[in-house]
Amino acid sequence: MPSNTHRLSGYRLFPAFCAVLLLAAGCTVGSKYKKPSVSIPGEFRGMPIEKQMRMEPVSLGDQKWVEVFKDEQLQQLLQTALQQNYDVRLAAVRIVEAKAQLGITHADQFPTVTGVTDLSTQRFPQLQFPTFTANQGSLTLAFAWELDFWGKYRRATEAARANLLASEWARRAVASTLIANVASAYFQLREQDLELEISQRTLASRQEFLRLNRDKANQGLTSLVDVKQSEQLLYTAAASIPDIKRRIDQAENYISFLLGNYPGTVPRGWTLTEQPHLPEVPLGLPSSLLERRHDIQAAEQQLIAFDARIGAARAAYFPQISLTGNGGFQSSALLRLFTGPAGLWTLVGGLAQPIFSGGRIKSGIEVAEAQQLEALLVYQQSIQQAFREVSDALAAYQRSQEFRQQQELLTTSAQESSQLAEIRYRGGLTSYLEVLTNQTNYFTAELGLAQARLSELQALVQLYRALGGGWEP
Repeated sequence: MPSNTHRLSGYRLFPAFCAVLLLAAGCTVGSKYKKPSVSIPGEFRGMPIEKQMRMEPVSLGDQKWVEVFKDEQLQQLLQTALQQNYDVRLAAVRIVEAKAQLGITHADQFPTVTGVTDLSTQRFPQLQFPTFTANQGSLTLAFAWELDFWGKYRRATEAARANLLASEWARRAVASTLIANVASAYFQLREQDLELEISQRTLASRQEFLRLNRDKANQGLTSLVDVKQSEQLLYTAAASIPDIKRRIDQAENYISFLLGNYPGTVPRGWTLTEQPHLPEVPLGLPSSLLERRHDIQAAEQQLIAFDARIGAARAAYFPQISLTGNGGFQSSALLRLFTGPAGLWTLVGGLAQPIFSGGRIKSGIEVAEAQQLEALLVYQQSIQQAFREVSDALAAYQRSQEFRQQQELLTTSAQESSQLAEIRYRGGLTSYLEVLTNQTNYFTAELGLAQARLSELQALVQLYRALGGGWEP
């Protein structure tokens, strides 16, 4: 009869226990997150008027990096960097850490159950009573649960989930920056290769002129001044080669570092002049920039996390409701451990209401609100920074295109002048000074054109990154 009575009382408690669970899932302190409204420009500064009139949703930032960078060797370098670069791998580990932290925080919403087993036997010696042996065995389960009636743990879980998403967006931002750095460094390397080619070609041409002037001086057809001037031109071209080689070695070391490798030779693909130059870059709608930019998305997830922590801090004002229980079996005869009379259980409910905390709870809420406001300002600042970077990169790309076009005209003119001066000098119609001046101008113009092409390509890379592209292959 006693055991039946216990079962009946347990059955009566079960509906009440379920009702408590339903109530616990129904209350959440704090307001629901609302995306902050921000005012953004209707167009990017520097966008041509004709583009403003026919603004299209398609953007360079929507393209995968394999569609932007056509050089197959560069594509292989980018793929290797995404797999081996330490910054990307660290960002991936931080995502794993954030997932684990989310699991820990989410587990606070559920009860904890622990099991304890105790088996003992004891022999008592013969004193006043005959010798006997006593056995004792028990198996108990301990149950503890702090009900999340006010949503403290649910808000904390929301914050942890937002931190996880922020970590994922941060990883994408790292990948986008890595793509831009590798592509920019590769173009820098190819520009230095072109400078080396120009210097070596110029050196060979000046060696030929030096031999010509020495022959003419030996025949008395020119003065020793022309020979010395030829030597100066030769030494100027020769002196530039070691410095270019130094910069090439350092550029290869930097690319190797970005790839997660030790310093080594970097394979080449297309030359600098073969790299594609987009005459017109699609920018897309300004509003879509907020969805593509990794830093803006990460900042918003941080804002969501701090917004949820305000609710978790306010929940400390309300009582904490907890349930604890124990159940199991206990018997002095191990064979009867799991029989009905050996069963036992207890269930205890508790409530703890903060009465005086010296302002700790209030200060905790103020800290959470200040952190939420700080996150909001960072979010708004990230949006402004994104539009500034796009405008800066757009201006750089447009002006570098114009400069490269003018530099091409200058180089062509300098080349023609140098060729004419050489013809006139070989025909005895002018002095070597004219050749010296025009060759120097042509050499300088060629190097300037190489640097102009590099600036245009690097501006394209920065515009691609500013528009939010570069993390998806």
